[in-house]
Amino acid sequence: MWPTFAPTAAGLPGLELAQIMDLALQFLVAMLRIGAFVMAAPLFGAQYIALPVRIMIAVCLTLPLIGQVPIPPAEALAGLGVALIVLAEVAIGLAAGLILQIVFTAAMMAGDRIANTAGLGLAAQIDPATGAQSPVIGQFFALFLIGLFVATDTHLAVIRLLLDSYRHVPIGAVLNPAAFVDAGATASSAMFHDAARLMMPIVIVLLVVNIVIGVITRSAPQLNIFAFGFPLTMTVTLLMLWLTAPVFGPALAELLDNARRIMAVFLAGLSDG
Repeated sequence: MWPTFAPTAAGLPGLELAQIMDLALQFLVAMLRIGAFVMAAPLFGAQYIALPVRIMIAVCLTLPLIGQVPIPPAEALAGLGVALIVLAEVAIGLAAGLILQIVFTAAMMAGDRIANTAGLGLAAQIDPATGAQSPVIGQFFALFLIGLFVATDTHLAVIRLLLDSYRHVPIGAVLNPAAFVDAGATASSAMFHDAARLMMPIVIVLLVVNIVIGVITRSAPQLNIFAFGFPLTMTVTLLMLWLTAPVFGPALAELLDNARRIMAVFLAGLSDG
């Protein structure tokens, strides 16, 4: 229960310092799940998003929950039992964000495999989202996916799922450990499946091109493979990227729906324990 405003000596409603501290403690506990999700989820957890901005996002998303969802009283949060509540809330937020991050990695993985098959693995630069070095094609696919993530309002859908989870899985509720394992296995399986589905059309064509180049160089050893093999492979790669662009967008949109569905199943399964 939230404390009521008691009239002060001047006749104005106010709160005592102890009540303010209790409210702050409840607010921080309520923000743990959202804060952990913001730190781990795609787009929100990217390195180009400053830490103060992430904190403000978590605060703004927590404000609508105050008075709308059950929060343990400050007396229950003052004991040692709060450690289990904190761990559970952080685990829920991190798991929800990592589920999206794992599925989103399919786009980066597909781009990396295409780049390595085409001989463009050395054309790499620092990824601003992760700070790691990765091929340019993989970064292009990842940025395309992030753009669809925002353009299709999927980021709002996953935020709604997280906010609704406070009603299905209240703070301090008993969690189902199997939901974490099932969600991780499902997300990993979806990552490899979607990555293979995205890269296979281009990789198969590049495999045929490499076989043709190998047959030509075997038949005419005097030909320099670097003189015609690499330009031919790059030309075919760019041509295939251009030809598959119309179907690449719907494929990534389906990947987003799959990620949102896995996250919804995970949050719904937490209350089964």
